[in-house]
Amino acid sequence: MFVLLAAATACTGVSAEGAPLADASGGGGSTATSDKLLAALDHGLRPTVIQPGQSLPGWSLQERMAHYHVPGVAIAVLRDGKVVAARGYGVREAGTQDAVDGETLFNVGSVSKVIAAATSLRLVASGQLELDRDVNHYLRSWQVPPAPGDAANAVTLRMLMSHTAGFNVHGFPDLPAGAAVPSLVETLEGTSPAANEALRFKHAPGLLGDYSGGGVTVEQLLVEEVTGASFDDVARSEVFSLVGMPRSTFADPSPGRVTNIAKAHDGKGAVTGLPRGWQVFPQQAAAGLWTTAGDLGAFVGTLIRSYQGRDAFLPRAIAVQMMTEVSPSWHGLGPRLDGAGATRIFHHGGSNDYYHALFEGYLETGDGFVVLTNGENGWALRGEIRNALSDAIGLGVNPPVHTIALDPNVVAVADYAGRYRLDANFPLAQRRALADDFDFDTLDIDVNGDALSISTEDEKGPLLALTPSRFVAPSVFNTQYQFHRDAHGRVIAVSVELGGSRAYYRREGV
Repeated sequence: MFVLLAAATACTGVSAEGAPLADASGGGGSTATSDKLLAALDHGLRPTVIQPGQSLPGWSLQERMAHYHVPGVAIAVLRDGKVVAARGYGVREAGTQDAVDGETLFNVGSVSKVIAAATSLRLVASGQLELDRDVNHYLRSWQVPPAPGDAANAVTLRMLMSHTAGFNVHGFPDLPAGAAVPSLVETLEGTSPAANEALRFKHAPGLLGDYSGGGVTVEQLLVEEVTGASFDDVARSEVFSLVGMPRSTFADPSPGRVTNIAKAHDGKGAVTGLPRGWQVFPQQAAAGLWTTAGDLGAFVGTLIRSYQGRDAFLPRAIAVQMMTEVSPSWHGLGPRLDGAGATRIFHHGGSNDYYHALFEGYLETGDGFVVLTNGENGWALRGEIRNALSDAIGLGVNPPVHTIALDPNVVAVADYAGRYRLDANFPLAQRRALADDFDFDTLDIDVNGDALSISTEDEKGPLLALTPSRFVAPSVFNTQYQFHRDAHGRVIAVSVELGGSRAYYRREGV
């Protein structure tokens, strides 16, 4: 159960040493800006999908932390490519008074991949690595196995960072404290004590985007073998020390020697991973980063300024490549990318068993934010926080999706029921994220009275109307479904949409 609600409602803006944590840019204007953004946490949390007749709920961060049994949250906000505030809410460990602050360490799961990408790109900028060279040229202790199809179709660093290399091993299981830690080669070969399958090809390199933590583990091995140093040491010299991330580490934190750590909590808010309070994440580049809201915010700001040509951390040409999709993936060189113009964003989430994090950076305006949580249900909470902060920024990046009520006497929703099969000829460059997160050959649209639902191989969820022919599935990734009628009035297909990704399913029997 959730413990110590009173402590969880406290907002702390102090450093680990107890000194006030400054709003980083200085000056009254930036303080006012950060206060405005953080004020959204008092009344602005909301779901993405709003039901007919429902007003925006205006939830506070504190009540949603209690709802989800998440004891601790840390948040940083950015303006003009700089952190203007890094704050903590709640406690590091349920049942204690140990407050979270802007310098509390959290594990951030797959957010690690973007810091890993920046590490690799620093080596590209210095000439130690090439983006489009066969990675087997650099690897010594392990080699990428032969690719299917054209033997000359080599795996490159660009493919590893954009998840287009064609590998399996989506992610890795967390390990209990004290468990044997596999080497990188044991991880890649799937041999004991590794708890994952061997890294092998699912697709030909470059064919499509298919998220692979295993591919990022190859990237880690590449960095270590080229530099002759541990991945943590390389990241420290190439990223942490240059950006200003003094508390960040890819090394497993040692209790007693490393303090101010947010402990892991299960879905009921009870501390887990005992006796120390967190698990082991041995695949460092893929999921092993420990960082703070302030540190990660500084990193996001540095990437924004590099992209804008205002920071030498990455040459602008390389930063622009980092922030450009590698077709047919929705990833650039590390981050995920969406939007256009002032709403062009780069972002990434991270989820291990009990830690859930995300960041979002606005490439043109310099806005952004970081959200870190230490509870199993933090994946839902971070989305509501994201909505509040996006609304406060005011550029319409994550607007509420308002559904409508359909009159069953006017709209024959039963016409949409049936089985729909993926059109395999639809361009993969258009499918983007849906080729990975929504990789289903068939969809079943079911009707029960006046209610529609979508069934996939993994889950089933309601379809809520946006127009008479367009619907959203809140429990299935917030995907949207546009049904198509032909000139004879027959429903012949449905388009599935997720952000800038599209897929096309033809109705069977038509």
